[in-house]
Amino acid sequence: MGRRGPAPTPTPVLKLRGSTLVTGHREKLEVQGPAGTPDCPDWLDADARAIWDQLAPMLEAMGVLSRIDGHALARYCRLWTRWRKTEAFIEKNGEVYTLRDEAGKPRYVQQWPQVSIAAKLAQQLTRLEQEFGMTPSARSRIQSPARAREVTDGKKSRFFDAG
Repeated sequence: MGRRGPAPTPTPVLKLRGSTLVTGHREKLEVQGPAGTPDCPDWLDADARAIWDQLAPMLEAMGVLSRIDGHALARYCRLWTRWRKTEAFIEKNGEVYTLRDEAGKPRYVQQWPQVSIAAKLAQQLTRLEQEFGMTPSARSRIQSPARAREVTDGKKSRFFDAG
């Protein structure tokens, strides 16, 4: 039987959200990834490397990337290039093609296999994007303490200060 319920939220994410669920006990038990940016694997093709070079600095700046995440990011980059290639095929050929009988008359319209491949790749990309905080809804759940200070440093900061 598989695991039930949603995946647990990592303690650093709970802290950024300002959650009261963070306890010292949980924090002591949680495994942390090694700090730093992972190295780009040499087996990635040029298109996937371009995506890596674009995303890795942004994810590191967001504080959601550690050295252990390299394989997940590489998988994302490969999936993204495959998805883009299938979308280019669909843009060029359309979503369907016509099957004809021996006389050349149209029998029925069939969907290209690339359409379902693109849909499956998009689902996988969305899952990985949520893991890395690359979607608006995933980011909305994370709050940066530095950003909170920035917002409350205006004229109305007296209403937001805890002390």
